[in-house]
Amino acid sequence: MVSSWSILSVLVSSAIVSALPFPFRAPTTQRPNIQLPFQRRSVVKSLHERDDGLAGTVGIGDLADLFYTVAVKVGGTTTSVNLDTGSSDLWVMSSQCTTKECKKSQSKSYPATSGKTTGASVDLRYGDSTTGTHASGPIMQDTVAVAGLSMASQVFAAANNTDSSAVQNGGAGIFGLGFPAQSFVQAAVVNQMFNTPTTTDDFVNNIISYGPLVSRLAMSGEIEEPMFAITLQRNTIDVSGTGQISIGELPQGVDNSSLTWVPVRLYDPADGGLNPPSFASNEVYPLRWEIPLDAVYLDGQKLPDTTLTGTSSELSALIDTGNSILRGPQDVVNNILSTVSPARAADSSALPTFPCASAHSLSFQIGGKMFPIDPRDFVSQNNSGDATTCVASNVVATDAPSAGALFSWSLGDPFFKSNLVVFYYGNLTHPSLDPPRIGFLSTVPQNASALLQSAVADAQSDGGVFESTVNAAPTVATVSTVTGVEPTSAALAVSATLSSTSTPTSTNAAQRSANVAASTSALSSATPSANQQNANSAAASSIPALSLASCYAAVALFSLLFGFL
Repeated sequence: MVSSWSILSVLVSSAIVSALPFPFRAPTTQRPNIQLPFQRRSVVKSLHERDDGLAGTVGIGDLADLFYTVAVKVGGTTTSVNLDTGSSDLWVMSSQCTTKECKKSQSKSYPATSGKTTGASVDLRYGDSTTGTHASGPIMQDTVAVAGLSMASQVFAAANNTDSSAVQNGGAGIFGLGFPAQSFVQAAVVNQMFNTPTTTDDFVNNIISYGPLVSRLAMSGEIEEPMFAITLQRNTIDVSGTGQISIGELPQGVDNSSLTWVPVRLYDPADGGLNPPSFASNEVYPLRWEIPLDAVYLDGQKLPDTTLTGTSSELSALIDTGNSILRGPQDVVNNILSTVSPARAADSSALPTFPCASAHSLSFQIGGKMFPIDPRDFVSQNNSGDATTCVASNVVATDAPSAGALFSWSLGDPFFKSNLVVFYYGNLTHPSLDPPRIGFLSTVPQNASALLQSAVADAQSDGGVFESTVNAAPTVATVSTVTGVEPTSAALAVSATLSSTSTPTSTNAAQRSANVAASTSALSSATPSANQQNANSAAASSIPALSLASCYAAVALFSLLFGFL
């Protein structure tokens, strides 16, 4: 459908909750700053056939470029959940939820009588010190599938109490795609199963059993590569693009050599990261999908570096689909807005308005390469029926870096509409063997400025009505079997070479199987018990932030929502 739409100046603050599920222990020695070279694993003569791996792809739902959802099947229930790379846990609205948000929801809930209880519960909190939402309830186990790929006995929260609008807008919860170290569902189950252990040994050993869904798929060897890729469609201003998530391989038609790969930041315990287990005492683990950021540019000019560095000594960015906008340091954001908006330059409290047809290029330098935001994703309509004066509401300030959240920028949905992003987990129990990283490919066309001006002209000739549409999350996925060969462990050891531009190659299936066997050997008889003491509730972290929009006609009611995520 096509309808007019406008942006409301309502923003939900970022969630920065650095609590970890295990007691803090300062490292005995200060670890050096770790640089992660990528390994190019050469295929040599000594090869063995690898078991075929699976890969799945499914489309993504989109409401006004604010709520992106993906279909999941939990037990016998197929529903849609909000896609969030900024958190790690899956939670779904339970049929027992009676809050006003759940009562208003038209999404399909998870039957409270389904699945298997773990005896643990969790309270997932999203927001910051001034605003936030939560989702709480028992932790269940059931078969969960996404993109046609399924895992039995997957743990998730069946939320019977939530004030989150994630249960509206076509969604029924949140699908976190982050690292196990940030999974509070897994932590609660491990605390329940192992009587709140004082070390992280049981936590790391049990990623394969109680970790987040895609992490378990990666460790099990079910998928071809321990990765997923996301692109988001554009449903406002100029409807275009394709939204999809691919799990286990790169999207069709995308070549490894076209991606720019950068390492994921590792979090030392002193910075709020996971304490290493005794069997891998020298390991440092990833906490978030956070990467180093070289610089920020506006219309080709490098912006001055932020002075609001907080506790972080280096500039980094969180790559977060759970954030509907772009968030950055207050001083840099003020510079951007006052540069593009004469009104903001004259009055720091004024809305950053500017001509709709003015195409501005906000670019992020990553891995030495520029990744611009499409000018169609920089601009937002300020008033319904006005396609002449727009507003830069997709860039707002965020909190300074702090322990557990060392990033200065949170690059949300506008970044995903302008780039294909590939998330590579690597080795989740021993990240030094196969470090996590993220690959980027710009999808901004050369004539993006002309496309914006054309969209503005069309809207002006249509009474100030910009193009807009709504997509429900597709339920039909494409699953493929990937065949191939990989080097043996010995071959990998002698043939690895270092390259700062090479693409990642995953730990081979034999190695993954060995890791799985080692990490689960002590758990074969462990089953959840209903009379074990409930684990303490823990807070989850994400950095969601959004500028709410109202789409007239089919989406008018969504302008009343608050506190997404």
